[in-house]
Amino acid sequence: MRTYEDLPAELVTERLRLRRWVPADAEEYRGLWLERDPRSLRRIDAEGRPTVEDIRGWLLDNPLAADPGLGLLPIELRDTGEFIGYCGLIVGQASLDEPEIAYELAQRAHGHGYATEAARAVVEAAIRTGRRRLWATVREWNAPSFRVLEKLDFHRSERVTEDAERGNSIWMTRVLDPR
Repeated sequence: MRTYEDLPAELVTERLRLRRWVPADAEEYRGLWLERDPRSLRRIDAEGRPTVEDIRGWLLDNPLAADPGLGLLPIELRDTGEFIGYCGLIVGQASLDEPEIAYELAQRAHGHGYATEAARAVVEAAIRTGRRRLWATVREWNAPSFRVLEKLDFHRSERVTEDAERGNSIWMTRVLDPR
């Protein structure tokens, strides 16, 4: 198995700062769960779980919320510090060698190019870790995510995970180092 550099705990772009999770992020992070499309896999259940306290516990137990060397980083606006979502690398349905890029933004932050800006910073950081390929899985109905990934030179692979209830997941990929 290859060894890789860790994904940095902080990335800064022109308008955004991606940083480590802090317990105070729990309420905003739960807000993302509340906004999710009904077809999404992880949503607030009928009992109201996860609660803010559940999420705060997760953030304390695993502040990067991912496997060692990878992570999801909260995204905040540099000029105000406002939490608007997260972006990072996870094993997800892929692997430690070829992880998935994942991102989610609050609805109020849609349409401003923030997802593309944050994801571009994560792709550039992934290159610096020594990885050679990234994956992304996107539900077939999620046109905005396809647009973000296409701007970052991801393309559709031949792989599709079928799901009649929630919509098929289309596997997108990007080669980082063709050597």
